Amino acid sequence: MKIKSILVSQPAPSETSPYLEMAKKEKIKIDFKPFIHVEGVDAKELRTQKIDLSQFTGVILTSKNAVDHYFRLAEEMRFAVPDSMRYLCQSEAIANYLQKHIIYRKRKIAFGEKTFADLMPLFKKFPNEKYIIPASDTLSADIVKVLEASPIEWTKATMYRTVSSDLSDTQVSDYDMLVFFSPQGIRSLGENFRDFKQNDTKIAVFGATTEQAAKDAGLRVDVMAPTKETPSMTMAIEKYVRSMNK
Repeated sequence: MKIKSILVSQPAPSETSPYLEMAKKEKIKIDFKPFIHVEGVDAKELRTQKIDLSQFTGVILTSKNAVDHYFRLAEEMRFAVPDSMRYLCQSEAIANYLQKHIIYRKRKIAFGEKTFADLMPLFKKFPNEKYIIPASDTLSADIVKVLEASPIEWTKATMYRTVSSDLSDTQVSDYDMLVFFSPQGIRSLGENFRDFKQNDTKIAVFGATTEQAAKDAGLRVDVMAPTKETPSMTMAIEKYVRSMNK
């Protein structure tokens, strides 16, 4: 079966996206639709978690969402984040994003290379702070594993949730391939399209946890990334499309 149309379960990218290049090159239609979105919790809900922001001397930030929701709730709870707060960020991009909320050069900010495990040397370097981790309702098992092996005192605070978007204006059956990047995206497919039968529809997934969620939902995974040969999703899809469209 030839692949002529693909639905990517993410917001539309910039004009320089490799997806748009691929669509042009392979003469296929690629549409974008976010299957999930983030909703913040309010101050009242944060208090039910017995979280008092003033009790913490350090913040561990794993995403731009975490940054935004931490400062949003601090403002909502009338907590003036002190200049002495230590920020440990998973990547340099997240650290730079802090400038949206604070005067960067005057603060104690450090960041890892890329993955959460890269923060371990920083946990060992600054073990005496009392850390809060602004997170979504699901904190990945890999993150918990690293934290439990670290010498620091930490508390998870659920500050936002990943929820399924309303996809009533979308016909997934119109597409030859659906592309997913998270278990929540797979869950959204199930919640929005309860009668969905995969049949000839190809499913592409990014990451082992997304692959497992797809299998648990009874779906057949046709395209998997990252792999050694295809480290990016676009490379994996392009390789598959070429083999199918010969």
